[in-house]
Amino acid sequence: MRTVRLALAGALSVSALTIASLSTSAGATTSLKGCNTATFKTSGKLTVGTDNPVWEPWFSNNTPSNGAGYEAAFTYALAHKLGFTNSQVQWTTVPFDSSYTPGVKSFDFDINEISYTPERAQTVSFSNSYYDVQQSVVVLKTSKYASAKTLKALKGAKFGDQVGTTGMQYITKYIKPSSTPRSYNTLDLAVAALQSKQIDAIVVDTPTGNYMVNYQITTDNGTALAKQIGQFKSVGEHYGVVFQKNSNLVACVNSGIAALKADGTLKRLSTQYLKDYTSVPLIK
Repeated sequence: MRTVRLALAGALSVSALTIASLSTSAGATTSLKGCNTATFKTSGKLTVGTDNPVWEPWFSNNTPSNGAGYEAAFTYALAHKLGFTNSQVQWTTVPFDSSYTPGVKSFDFDINEISYTPERAQTVSFSNSYYDVQQSVVVLKTSKYASAKTLKALKGAKFGDQVGTTGMQYITKYIKPSSTPRSYNTLDLAVAALQSKQIDAIVVDTPTGNYMVNYQITTDNGTALAKQIGQFKSVGEHYGVVFQKNSNLVACVNSGIAALKADGTLKRLSTQYLKDYTSVPLIK
């Protein structure tokens, strides 16, 4: 039986500290490049889209507004660089595969582990990278692929993934398994398929894979049922926030991201939320 364990120990106390440390006075302004011409969906508000549910370590307790998790904390830090207070950030639900479809958007930007691809960039605009990505493989501990250490050893596996993800693209472009991978509308459905042994493996970014095996795919008492067998070398994939095509917010947000890199905020958030992932072995 699938058990979702969304809240990590101490997450709420961390989020309280994070939000408190980011608080600024009402009416704050910014001098970041490009922000003087930026417009927003709602005057005086920053409207941010993301999926539901959202997962550790990017968010915590399926609650983006608590400021915990790498992407939630990054969003509030960025909002402050743009001149918004915590209370001026409002979240809206946007399914992952709707975030980069053409058309008018309900958000100022969307953040949901959305990797830049040239295909997606034809219909939406992307910010610069706020996180550089490596993909990893998750299998059940009882799987015959649980000891696989090479791409060659994974060729016979039945893969599945959320439709439209770069994990799915990695499967088809780099792994090239002997059978066609199965597509699912949500990552939740792909996980359920793994647990019911309809598929052998899922490819997801390393932090999300780590969360899956430690907190999501477990017994009711928390015993891990899955294993992250390894991660692949970086192929230049990175996450960017997504905007409506040709949004005039892009330059402003890029200035904010650059400032967060320069002042050490991104490094601090990476250490706080993502530090467990460098030890995952490489698949050769």
